[in-house]
Amino acid sequence: MDWSVSRSRWRKRSQRNKPLFLLSLSLLLLLLLLFLAVFLSSYAEIFRSLLPFSAPLPAETLDARSPQCGAGGAPALAGERFLWYAPHSGFSNQLSELKNAILMAAILNRTLIVPPVLDHHAVALGSCPKFRVASPTELRTAVWDHIMELVRARRYVSMADIVDLSLLASSVLKIIDFRVFASTWCGLNMERTCFASLCCAVSRVRSLSGNFDRCRSLLSGLQGNIDQCVYAVQDDCRTTVWTYQQDNDGILDSFQPDKELQKRKKLSYIRKRRDVYKAFGPGSKAETATILAFGSLFTSPYKSSELYIDIHDAPRDTRIQSLLKEIEFLPFVPEIMAAGKDYAVNKIKEPFLCAQLRLLDGQFKNHWRTTFSAVKQKIKTLNLELQGNKVRGPIHIFVMTDLPMVNWTGTYLADLAKDASSYKLYTLLESDELVVQAAKKLMAAEHGLRSGYLPRNQEGTDKNKACEPVALPEILLYIEAAVCSCASLGFVGTAGSTIAEIIEVMRKNNVCKL
Repeated sequence: MDWSVSRSRWRKRSQRNKPLFLLSLSLLLLLLLLFLAVFLSSYAEIFRSLLPFSAPLPAETLDARSPQCGAGGAPALAGERFLWYAPHSGFSNQLSELKNAILMAAILNRTLIVPPVLDHHAVALGSCPKFRVASPTELRTAVWDHIMELVRARRYVSMADIVDLSLLASSVLKIIDFRVFASTWCGLNMERTCFASLCCAVSRVRSLSGNFDRCRSLLSGLQGNIDQCVYAVQDDCRTTVWTYQQDNDGILDSFQPDKELQKRKKLSYIRKRRDVYKAFGPGSKAETATILAFGSLFTSPYKSSELYIDIHDAPRDTRIQSLLKEIEFLPFVPEIMAAGKDYAVNKIKEPFLCAQLRLLDGQFKNHWRTTFSAVKQKIKTLNLELQGNKVRGPIHIFVMTDLPMVNWTGTYLADLAKDASSYKLYTLLESDELVVQAAKKLMAAEHGLRSGYLPRNQEGTDKNKACEPVALPEILLYIEAAVCSCASLGFVGTAGSTIAEIIEVMRKNNVCKL
């Protein structure tokens, strides 16, 4: 065979078939692209939920003409002005920031957007005394992203589902649940945050393309301030201590970075005391913004000053003066308190002592000896009192601790458990039926939604259609605190624990009336 002729014929056939092959390939690619376009448009929100959402929209797309910034985007909220903030760390810190947010919103006459309970230490502030903190923009962005993680995982529970804000909301403060805000103002479908019918009715909207990124950028302040839409506060504890009616606006705060820290860390921060009403109230650039977005609102006494907010009285404003007293103690919702009382009355049944031992988290894992020593001393004193009153029988002790019972071996708790003739210990687990049933009742009550603004117009929603319910929240910590508030033989807590401080306030306010 003539190989050259054979190869020539093959090449000719290939050339004749090449256009047909390319046409077929083009049609196949076109069909594939059409399929992907339809698929992606139908499931954009599902794919979006799997993305990190790290890229903000271009600055020119975020202005007062954005749908969220005008009444056209959310006519039901036209004229409302909101306050948003970035909570962080554990529940105690989040509760502290909620109180400060309530105060700021009332002073500035803004509607407070109530966030969900964040996972323990999912968002970290840093250290104000060391002048090493995340910026307000970083915190707001981290909070938004974590909230969306909770939404995707169906683990959303509002702070107002846990803490009773109903009395405040009906008198001195306007609030709106983040779910309602995100649905109404941002145009996001928040159905994955729902447990019961009311949430389903107000949260089921069709998310529009771009709404997620746009709202993330607006609330986080990624593009800075936008006239008449968003004012993103950039002042944090490194530069500012917020005051109210103290007539000291602009003066230096007593706490400043020392020279050694300035030299070692090359710091140039100067802390000034500023009146929050003058900064963000009438006549300020922030006043006309629909949303005033703070970063962290955490504060704490430090070196004869406060780390960030120093507002403890308002003698010239009776409304705020009264509010300051009201927010000193914010009770848990009735379902939590009822579960705590139920356990005390029907499980323990006797006068009891509560011992709160925080042993595993942060600094507390290095102070077991001190923590156990305080419990020993309390029990010793109690024993002497009972003997003096000729009371016989074991001392009943409710143990609230993060140390699992399987790890009690070799500890003072194991010694108490072994001495059954002298002590009877009680503990609760997240999986206990009492806790599970309380969680179901709490979520069905929908306090977070009912205590705040709800849109009147719910057209286009099927009010009778139930959503797939979210996971039950972990509420063991709050029920344990409620049990401890009922301890008639006293309470001993871990030094430095903010949870112990919450329990002490609950006991001071006599919330458990058996």
